[in-house]
Amino acid sequence: MEAHLVIDSKVHNRENCDVEVPETAHQISTDSWFQAGFVLTTGVNSAYVLGYSGTLMVPLGWVPGVIGLIIATLVSLHANCLVAELHEYGGKRHIRYRDLAGFVYGRKAYSLTWALQYVNLFMINTGYIILAGNALKAVYVLFRDDHVLKLPHCMILAGVVCGIFAVGIPHLSALRIWLGVSTVLCIIYIAVAIVLSLRDGINSPSRDYSIPGTRISKIFTTIGASASLVFAFNTGMLPEIQATVRQPVVNNMLKALYFQFSVGVLPMYAITFIGYWAYGNATSSYLLNNVSGPVWVRASADIAAFLHSVIALHIFASPTYEYLDTKKGIKGSPYSLKNLSFRVMVRGGYLVVNTFVSALLPFLGDFESLTGAFSTFPLTFILAHHMYLVARGSKMTSLRKLWHWLNVCFFGFMSAAAAVAALRLIDIDSKTYHFFADL
Repeated sequence: MEAHLVIDSKVHNRENCDVEVPETAHQISTDSWFQAGFVLTTGVNSAYVLGYSGTLMVPLGWVPGVIGLIIATLVSLHANCLVAELHEYGGKRHIRYRDLAGFVYGRKAYSLTWALQYVNLFMINTGYIILAGNALKAVYVLFRDDHVLKLPHCMILAGVVCGIFAVGIPHLSALRIWLGVSTVLCIIYIAVAIVLSLRDGINSPSRDYSIPGTRISKIFTTIGASASLVFAFNTGMLPEIQATVRQPVVNNMLKALYFQFSVGVLPMYAITFIGYWAYGNATSSYLLNNVSGPVWVRASADIAAFLHSVIALHIFASPTYEYLDTKKGIKGSPYSLKNLSFRVMVRGGYLVVNTFVSALLPFLGDFESLTGAFSTFPLTFILAHHMYLVARGSKMTSLRKLWHWLNVCFFGFMSAAAAVAALRLIDIDSKTYHFFADL
């Protein structure tokens, strides 16, 4: 599908008022709410779900883990709906998170949001390469036990495949058929993980569900896991996904969010709770390393997780790609030699850095906590509630204003606490293992 440059223009919305559309080299207003819902659901049920039993439930235990996951679902839905409702605030479509923040607060907020968002997406994509590398390593170990192929090697291979995919898919709307493929892949690894975990849980002796670690370490791991809870549901790029949705853009995006946070979260809930039930506090940060069963079944799940990570990474890298393509002023066919060469150099360079960091510090749970602390809390909760206050505060009751201020203060505290906890976990893990560790 040919990308086109959308120049500052006016489009007609459902209320027959003019809405300004900013410049972008990618397509906007072409997708149904259902396709947007699938993009969001792909993010929620990406291969990251194979780690939640170990990275969320093990540090929290049954009661805090279950309650925390449900609360995280509700507060994430609420915060995302706030951002979605501001998409056409002030008579202009805000197709990027930084555009919305800049319109509400000014230029400095534009730059700060830009930095926060791209740090967020960079760390998410680093996690996807860690996941893809773990999946490849798991396949190798199923058939060979010679330790020749190390985890860093697998991450390099994953980075190469992600690069090829990034060059071939020019923009987010071009995913189309790949969203269907990603759904099939998701069903494969989630179904295999659930079925084999259930079998292992039924046949194994009683498990230990106590929270491991010393008293001090439990405090830090619990705080870190709270950041991972919100990381599980939030993309940090909602306006960019909403930009692809057809009019009426707010109502359609709300439908997509309701789909994500209802039907979309059920597979994630199932695999998280069943995996922890089956293996207790021995659950690893990659659930398929715990399961037992036919080699070909486990290998198919690992391969599906690898391929799904490639597609999901492209979704979360799309705001970066859109910025680079628009900055360059990409025109004409996305498959022309000039545009292909540009994507090879620029997107390839971005993924080289991602791959290097993944191989350097391959600690998935720590990256989830760090991402939640430094970017998910500020972007999805603090910024969302405060922007809504600034934009709609004059029409709110005192009680509703207080509600939003409480959210701003609470998530500000959680962001600071989780950042300290995540940095401590990374420091401990980097000393326990080493750089470029073969975990």
